[in-house]
Amino acid sequence: MVQKTRRRVLVAGALAAAGLTVAKIAEAIPTGKLTIALVLKSLTDPFTVAMASAAQNYQKHFASQFDLNVLGTSTELDTATQIRMVDDLIGAHTSAIVLAPTDSKALVPAVARAISAGVIVIAIDNPLDEAALDALHLLVPFVGPDNRKGAVMIGDYVASKLARGDEVGIIEGVATDRNAQQRTEGFKAAMDAAGMKVVAVAPGDYTYAKGKAAAATMLEQHPRLRALLCANDNMATGAVDAVRIAHRTGSVYITGYNNNPDIRPLLNSGKILATVDQFAARQAVFGMDVALKALTEMTRQEDLTPLIETPLQLVKSGDR
Repeated sequence: MVQKTRRRVLVAGALAAAGLTVAKIAEAIPTGKLTIALVLKSLTDPFTVAMASAAQNYQKHFASQFDLNVLGTSTELDTATQIRMVDDLIGAHTSAIVLAPTDSKALVPAVARAISAGVIVIAIDNPLDEAALDALHLLVPFVGPDNRKGAVMIGDYVASKLARGDEVGIIEGVATDRNAQQRTEGFKAAMDAAGMKVVAVAPGDYTYAKGKAAAATMLEQHPRLRALLCANDNMATGAVDAVRIAHRTGSVYITGYNNNPDIRPLLNSGKILATVDQFAARQAVFGMDVALKALTEMTRQEDLTPLIETPLQLVKSGDR
C-alpha cells in the first residue's frame, strides 16, 4: 500500500521544524511566477475562514514568487462544486492545489486528473481515501492532525466527569469524510475504554441545524443521556440549544471540535465542556509551504512526504 509503506511522520510545530525555511525557499524560486490554489470547504465556516486568512497572509511574504487563488464552496456537502473547481484549475495550468476535500473518496478522480496534468496536490484538514489512492497508485500528502487522537483526548476528558455505565451520544460530521470517521472512532474508543454506553450515533454534517436536530432526537429517545460528543463546534452549539430547549442544561455534558472563536462564551459559561484546537491557520500555512517547497525544488508528486502531522490541543471550559 503506497501510503502505509512509505509513511513518515513529521510533527509540524513551526516552519523550521518542517525544514521549510524562508531563505531556502527564496533561493530555490525558479524564473517565472507560480500559482497555488487553496480549495476549501464552506466559506461560511469559521474554521475555513481561518484557513483562508492564514493562507492569504502567508502569500504576502512571497508575493513576488507566487499568486494565490482561494476558492471555497457554499456548503460543507458541495462536492460537485469542489470537483469542478479542481478541473477548472487544471485547465488554468495551476502549479499546485492545496485541497481540503469535502469528500475523501469522491475527490480522488479529480485529484488523479490534476496529478496526471503535472499539478502538485496536497491535502489538508481531511485526508483523501487511502484505498482509493492506492487503487490508482497515487500518493497525496496529508498535512493535518490525527483526528482520532484528538477525539480520544476529548472522550477521555468527558469520561473523567462521568460514572461507568453512563449513557452518551455521538453527533458525527459528514459520513464520507475520513476526519469525521476518525473522530467517531476516537470517541467510541474512549467511551469503550471508560465503560460508558454509546446509545446513539447520528450525523450532523458539521452544521448547527443538523447538530441541533440530532441532539434533540437523542435527548428525547434517551432521557438518561449524560453527554453529547460532537465532531465540530457548529454542531456542539446546536446541541447546547437542544439541551436548553429540553430543560437539560447542566445535566448533559457537550463537547465540540475545532475551538472556533465564537464558542468561547459557551466554554466560559460551561455550556460546552471542552473542544479540541487543531490550529486551522497552521494547517493552511503548512500545506502551502509543502506545496511551495515541492514546486521550487521540483519534487515529483510520488516523492513527497506522505504525512506531516500537525498539533492538537485540548481546550477545557474555564481555560484562558
